[in-house]
Amino acid sequence: MEPQPTLPTEERVREALRSVDDPEVGMNIVDLGLVYRIDITQERVRVELTMTTPACPMGDVVTDNARKAIAAALAKDLAVEVVLVWEPPWTPDRMSESARQTFGWPR
Repeated sequence: MEPQPTLPTEERVREALRSVDDPEVGMNIVDLGLVYRIDITQERVRVELTMTTPACPMGDVVTDNARKAIAAALAKDLAVEVVLVWEPPWTPDRMSESARQTFGWPR
């Protein structure tokens, strides 16, 4: 029996997602608070993310880039699923402290 491959950690997936910028604001989707959920199983990595507004025209670009970044960072036998969600709605409260400082928003 072959040993099970080591599953990636949530932090490793987040690190891959830090290479994905929201092109409209020029900041990565993790610090913007757009990544809502990461589920990791033996078969796949599933990520739920959102955009700052449902009217954002970059949703397909961001989800495509996220999928590619995750796939490049992980074992090739894991499926990667990136799903765009709208609940709960994004708010600036989800941003990292460094993102808030970049935009000049107080905590």
